[in-house]
Amino acid sequence: MASTLKREILPDWDAIDGVRDEVMAFLRTTAEPTPVIDAIAMVVSELTENAIKYGKFTDADRVIVSVESSSGAITVEVRNPTSQEDMVQLSRLDRTIQWIRGYQDPFQAYLARLQEVSMQSVESGESGLGLVRVAYEGESSLDFYLGEGGTLAVSAVYQR
Repeated sequence: MASTLKREILPDWDAIDGVRDEVMAFLRTTAEPTPVIDAIAMVVSELTENAIKYGKFTDADRVIVSVESSSGAITVEVRNPTSQEDMVQLSRLDRTIQWIRGYQDPFQAYLARLQEVSMQSVESGESGLGLVRVAYEGESSLDFYLGEGGTLAVSAVYQR
């Protein structure tokens, strides 16, 4: 039987710790091993950070985080508002996910990205490691879709 945790949070950096803690408590109730709980907590943090960083929020908008635990998988989905004008960002997200999928092992993608980051200047401001961490450290398959009203949903599925 599947159980689900769903939270709406303000697009505020301080909200990330709270939702991560709630996810960890939720997964403890489903008797997940500690390494899995830690990995999924990291996945939630990374996807929520990206939602806050790249979302297009009005005062009423929230980040929606859901975690579903079933017998076969744990699925994390994070939704945030976006805009049609932000096709560059969505195209970049698609390219990144496809690039990660292009590697047989996410560890190879992680190493390749670390190598790229090591050659960047300190002023670049972005490491681009978040989604690669989700795939490698979180052992999760990534996907995304655009929902109604311009909502971006990014998911990560951890297969048992």
